[in-house]
Amino acid sequence: MDKVKFTAMKDGDAADYALLDGQERAYAAGTADRLLEAMVQLDEGLSGYQVTRLGHSLSAATRAWRAGADDDWVVAALLHDIGDIYAPYNHDEYAAAILKPFVREQVTWVVEKHGDFQRLYYAHHTGGNRHARDRYKGHAYYDDCAQFCEEWDQSSFDPDYNALPLDFFRDMVRGVFARKAYDPAVIRAGERVALTDAALAGARA
Repeated sequence: MDKVKFTAMKDGDAADYALLDGQERAYAAGTADRLLEAMVQLDEGLSGYQVTRLGHSLSAATRAWRAGADDDWVVAALLHDIGDIYAPYNHDEYAAAILKPFVREQVTWVVEKHGDFQRLYYAHHTGGNRHARDRYKGHAYYDDCAQFCEEWDQSSFDPDYNALPLDFFRDMVRGVFARKAYDPAVIRAGERVALTDAALAGARA
């Protein structure tokens, strides 16, 4: 593999950085497949639930897809807990950072905050604040995060739910991560898209 000439970044020239840019772009093109491989590692993580973390993620993504959600929402539902592997104390922020360049601002915000919103369901049993979400009241995406958690996240721990396999979502993940990073047409700052689409859900049934 070709390498740059420098040993300190300040000594690099245009040819060095052109070389790096090409290699980094080629590597970035494989992000989706690396994430899909990482999803399998979720099966080796947290125990105690009736489903594995991968099973939970697949259930959430399946519920989103069956509800008529678009690719941004489905891929976010699939990857929302991927941070459990490497960032157990801020898994929501970790997942949001991965998604941020490639999905709507709305979706990134929901994934980033879902940990606080999920506390509604359990924090009063563990000595925590179940109303942590209240700090975001009035935010444009507050209701979206509440719906994401209620319909797709907190409800996806059922071992009898007929979740779709990871391969079903593979092309959706690849499509999202093949987008131009931080494209304003993708980020769509300030826009809201409904989590569910009844007509599309009916067509998928």
